[in-house]
Amino acid sequence: MPTPWIERQAAFIDHAVRAMGRRRTHQIGLWLVYTLLVFLLASVMLFAHALRHEARLLLQDAPELVVQRLEGGRHALISETHLQILHGIRGVGTITPRLWGYYYDPVSRANYTLMTPPANPPPPGQMTIGAGVSRVSGLTSGDLFSMPGSDGIKRTLVVRDLLSAASELVSSDLILMNAADLRPLLGIPAGWYTDVALTVAQPREVNKVAEKVMQRMPDARPIQRQELLRTYHALFDWREGILLTLLGVVLLAFAILVWDKASGLSADERREIGILKAIGWQTGEVLAMKLWEGTLVSMSAFLIGYVTAYVHVFVTPAPLIGAVLKGWAVLYPEFVLTPRVEGLQVLTLFFFTVFPFIAALVIPAWKAAITDPDAVMR
Repeated sequence: MPTPWIERQAAFIDHAVRAMGRRRTHQIGLWLVYTLLVFLLASVMLFAHALRHEARLLLQDAPELVVQRLEGGRHALISETHLQILHGIRGVGTITPRLWGYYYDPVSRANYTLMTPPANPPPPGQMTIGAGVSRVSGLTSGDLFSMPGSDGIKRTLVVRDLLSAASELVSSDLILMNAADLRPLLGIPAGWYTDVALTVAQPREVNKVAEKVMQRMPDARPIQRQELLRTYHALFDWREGILLTLLGVVLLAFAILVWDKASGLSADERREIGILKAIGWQTGEVLAMKLWEGTLVSMSAFLIGYVTAYVHVFVTPAPLIGAVLKGWAVLYPEFVLTPRVEGLQVLTLFFFTVFPFIAALVIPAWKAAITDPDAVMR
């Protein structure tokens, strides 16, 4: 059996629904703008947060320290001599010289990243390409691809295989090839490398090892894994801020609606409250009815907007915001983000979208409810 309190709340809800039905055009417009606002804000927050999480997972296997050499403030090649210097630094574990560079394809107008993997590189004359390279160039296993080297001579390679789609977030623009093919293409002579990846025996000594690298090699730039992670986070924060700024129009529309609510009730709403007071409703009962009205509108808009944003980000490829947050000019990676929802994020969005609306609805109703019913109806 329902308690009297529950029956009273059910009556308040029933009256609130009937009152909204009498102003359905206004309520539907308000609800649509409200839902759209929550959907867009939640989409940006969910996508950016998921990208940060993916970056953390990907960088878990990144080298603890990458050493690059600078000439004139620009990235330069590193030689075998520098490798010997690094071998002499105490605390350094394995040293892996790396070969990589960039190639601009004028046909697809895309930049490809060329790399020789440290382990199991493709045989000479063959290459393995990322899924993004395959999409924009139309290449697949067995196809031929010609690239002019730094000496102007074109070299033709056979596509051996495609990289797994699961790694597309970092391999979309990647082309793996043998060092015998990569060196003449990029003009890197034997005994020279693009940079060096280091492992550190004691992870707590990464900063100390980086200092020793700077002392032994004044022209070196050591890059720590944590610095890469902070850079990714700063980049995603910046792009998220750009999108939120572009959503200012929607925020402005919502602010106008909230301001309209907070500035006062319509004549019909004031007259309705006056009638309720005249027939014996108490001020608390009027506020309870208005509170339920605001709760029904805001909660339904928030839940539908957030669920739609979840589907937009984690089920579809987020077509409305993905291109901006991914930040790829031509080779947009196609990948499914790991669904990840953070309680604090939901509460923050809830606080800044639901509470202002309910307050803007209840406060004017309270002012009308404490006024003489005869004055309100006139």
